[in-house]
Amino acid sequence: MQIEFLGTGGYHPNERRHTACVMLPEIGVVFDAGSGFFRVPERLQTSELSVFLSHAHLDHIVGLTFPLVSMVKGQLQRLRVYGTSTTLAAVRQHLFADPLFPVQPNYEYIELNGEVTLPDGGVLRHTPLKHPGGSNGFRVDWPEKSFAYITDTTAGPDGVDADFIRGVDLLIHECNFADDMREWALKTGHSHLTPVLELARDAEVDRLILLHIDPQLGGDDPIGLVGLRDIFPRTVVAEDGDAFEF
Repeated sequence: MQIEFLGTGGYHPNERRHTACVMLPEIGVVFDAGSGFFRVPERLQTSELSVFLSHAHLDHIVGLTFPLVSMVKGQLQRLRVYGTSTTLAAVRQHLFADPLFPVQPNYEYIELNGEVTLPDGGVLRHTPLKHPGGSNGFRVDWPEKSFAYITDTTAGPDGVDADFIRGVDLLIHECNFADDMREWALKTGHSHLTPVLELARDAEVDRLILLHIDPQLGGDDPIGLVGLRDIFPRTVVAEDGDAFEF
């Protein structure tokens, strides 16, 4: 199965990265709907789409305003939005408030409550994460593979429970900051590099992909991975347009 990274930045887009959006095109599943969501229509392989929201901050939901044209044209016939009751209420009452978005899209809003079975038989579980306003992490298990999507939390003692992600084939985890911005990571509820690498190592995951990079950081190694890769060698920093088989 292929996983595509449509938005790998945090807070706001820059020339290199749009905000959070990760897609599994073969089964019509998307995690978060940041500004990178505009790339979804050209990658659609299904007529239905399920979008799982980690939380309701704008850099994770603004893209929900984009699919209206695809639905009007019939390219996308059904769109389900999954989230906590708080997240869904924020989307419906604020993002789609009449003064902001007067044409209401015909979405199905589904509260996260227990496990969710995905179209290919995968089973999705979710767990609350510590972050200002709250967030949720996700894990999907198939008979022969698994992955986890963890964003907007501070890796370490207050981050995701290592047992929730233990042994996944692919861990996708936010890393907004380099280690020299540790205090900012703690203040804002985000992660810096070393604790994320240590988490991947201690949870015995197979591969780690980092995203939700601070848009103020540029260059090919914005968070200093080159100097710390030995902690967990099977690590890459995702960029928009990357695709991986797992």
